[in-house]
Amino acid sequence: MKIAIFGKHFNDSFIAPIQHLFDELERQQIEVVTYAPFQSFLESRIKLPVHHRFGLREEMITCDVIISIGGDGTLLDSVTVVRDSEKPILGINTGRLGFLSNVSTTEIDEAIQALMQGNYTLDPRMLLEVTSPQKDFGEFNFALNEITIYKRSSASMIATHVTVDDRFLNTYWADGLIVSTPTGSTAYSLSCGGPIIMPGSQNIIFTPIAPHNLNVRPLVVPNDVKIRLSAEGREEDFLLTIDSRAFEINAQVEIHLKTAPFKINLINLEHQYFFNTIRKKMMWGADKRN
Repeated sequence: MKIAIFGKHFNDSFIAPIQHLFDELERQQIEVVTYAPFQSFLESRIKLPVHHRFGLREEMITCDVIISIGGDGTLLDSVTVVRDSEKPILGINTGRLGFLSNVSTTEIDEAIQALMQGNYTLDPRMLLEVTSPQKDFGEFNFALNEITIYKRSSASMIATHVTVDDRFLNTYWADGLIVSTPTGSTAYSLSCGGPIIMPGSQNIIFTPIAPHNLNVRPLVVPNDVKIRLSAEGREEDFLLTIDSRAFEINAQVEIHLKTAPFKINLINLEHQYFFNTIRKKMMWGADKRN
């Protein structure tokens, strides 16, 4: 087995479990390749195995599994490495909430054994593809969580015009608009009042950010539609984010959205499933009086 390690940074309180991760992978004689930009951070904090190698994207995607070390933001960044290779990703959480990076550092041994024995399930997640006739969004123009249009100034709202399958949907007068996948329904969309959607649902969610009209509510549509967005307002420029990547746009830029032709495969251990995750992370049923 060959495993790729992706990461950005983690708090020093996680040095011991991450050292244990590398030690256990070496003990199990698993070949490990770590993303090269992560190198200097690791070398200054842990003792790496003698035969450890650093690699770039091309070598990462030759591995059987990608392990993302960090929070959900780090796992979103790992998607830009995996892309359409559909290599499975296991997220070890050294961040905060961890909806996507849902393996705790106390479960590292269990996770390694599960990977070696194939004792896990794959959770395919849809992405949104972002294009524009007027703007280039780089070599990876896909979002696992959401695409968001924001105002750049705090002084006034923007108007976001939305068309679905060439039919006008609405003009959202608001601070912005979130277009979310089911995966992103528990992220920014949720904090703005959007619904929680099961990951396997074939849906896209429109969630306005602080809308001017209180009767404008989040809307769920099928994922086989084609969406067009454009924004206007008092300011000339607006901000478009594709997950954690930000771009400046203006009123002349029309955004086209559709479901991506590939999916991202997340790894779930035996006891991990969506209902269990949201109960645990959102403390459903918890009563602090007891």
